Amino acid sequence: MDVLRAEVFDRLEHFYDAVPRDGARPEEYGALVLFVREGLGWPFYARPRLDASEPPSLADVTAVRARQRELGLPEAFEWVHEVTPDLLAVARSAGLTVLEAPLMVLDPAELPDPATLSDVPMRVLDPASPGFAGDVAIRRAVAAVGFSNGGTARGEAGPAERDAAVARLDVAALQEEGVRIADGRRISVLAETPEEGALASGMAMRVGDVAEIAGVATLPVARRRGLGAAITAAIARELRAAGTDLIFLSAGSEEIARVYLRVGFRRIGTACIAEPMAIIA
Repeated sequence: MDVLRAEVFDRLEHFYDAVPRDGARPEEYGALVLFVREGLGWPFYARPRLDASEPPSLADVTAVRARQRELGLPEAFEWVHEVTPDLLAVARSAGLTVLEAPLMVLDPAELPDPATLSDVPMRVLDPASPGFAGDVAIRRAVAAVGFSNGGTARGEAGPAERDAAVARLDVAALQEEGVRIADGRRISVLAETPEEGALASGMAMRVGDVAEIAGVATLPVARRRGLGAAITAAIARELRAAGTDLIFLSAGSEEIARVYLRVGFRRIGTACIAEPMAIIA
């Protein structure tokens, strides 16, 4: 591994470790650390410890899974294959299914103007706006519909399904979102038209000068209009303007990765996401 690539992986490792510590307590199990969220919110994962001298063992994985079950948490593990290559075989031997997602980093010189990718206007969420709570709820609803209808093919689910998926927000969760956007730790973007409302959404989590773009989703009825690429480009431009010099993401598949190629992202490795194997009745 060349020095430049090794430096990027090191920065990513510190990012992955830092993001959960903002709202979770770390529990160490051998070479793994499990992040347990304190309060409401999306549950975190377990991943290799930054200071571990040995790769995670089957015993480490088994201990973490037992603790996750005890706490009622998803049995989720995440890591970068190039950094911890031995964990792939260990996770599979533990009966976990591993998604090997293309890990991609932005080449800023190749970042296009979002307006060249789609004619749908993009809007950055503002916590000072009177409609902020509604914007957050809609962003989450778009993501829920988009991810429950995976892939990039057009489908029938659209604004009606989005509106049906809107859920009432917990006050603490809304306040947390507002604080993190206000201080630059998070960016959220909607793509919307006056007639159809929000059609696509996405967000980014930022720690210092490193950020991950995640949750990019488009309503199936609005796919093949360049919205995923445009949302990603809009978020990346906001991040660059805020001084972020390393922007990355994990694509859910090779097909989805091709969307991000249009925005200037290039593959540098593989992000592994492990969970229990589905049981078919």
